[in-house]
Amino acid sequence: MLFANNLIFAPMKKDIPIRSVEDLYIAIVPDPIQPDGELWEVYILSLREQPIRNLLIASRGYGELEGNPVETSVLRHFFEEMQGLSYSKIENIQTAVFQLHNEYWISFTEDGYMYDKKYTFVAGSISQDYFTTIPLLGRRGVMIG
Repeated sequence: MLFANNLIFAPMKKDIPIRSVEDLYIAIVPDPIQPDGELWEVYILSLREQPIRNLLIASRGYGELEGNPVETSVLRHFFEEMQGLSYSKIENIQTAVFQLHNEYWISFTEDGYMYDKKYTFVAGSISQDYFTTIPLLGRRGVMIG
């Protein structure tokens, strides 16, 4: 905020630079240890060259099951730093919530600027029908970016 003659001037929305999040992905892959396939793993992948800091991830599921609105608890995860060209496991996810929209809201800082982006796996999109090979992990799963 700027002060002049006892007036407060706040920057206008048009004056705030908007930087897009690039080369950051969320991947969901089957857990290779779970023989029944009920538990999968969620990863964040950074294909960026530079490290990112103060990475905060909020995850939740929402939608309808059998005509009734359903919302899961919000889980929050924090990583102090994530190196470039790396991945980190965020959480495990149960296949029972694949019928919901699964949202991951990510905020982080890089070079003194704060970024954020929402990633949403729409209901039914976490399926072997949409599998691809996940970079860095070398495993098959679903990835959005």
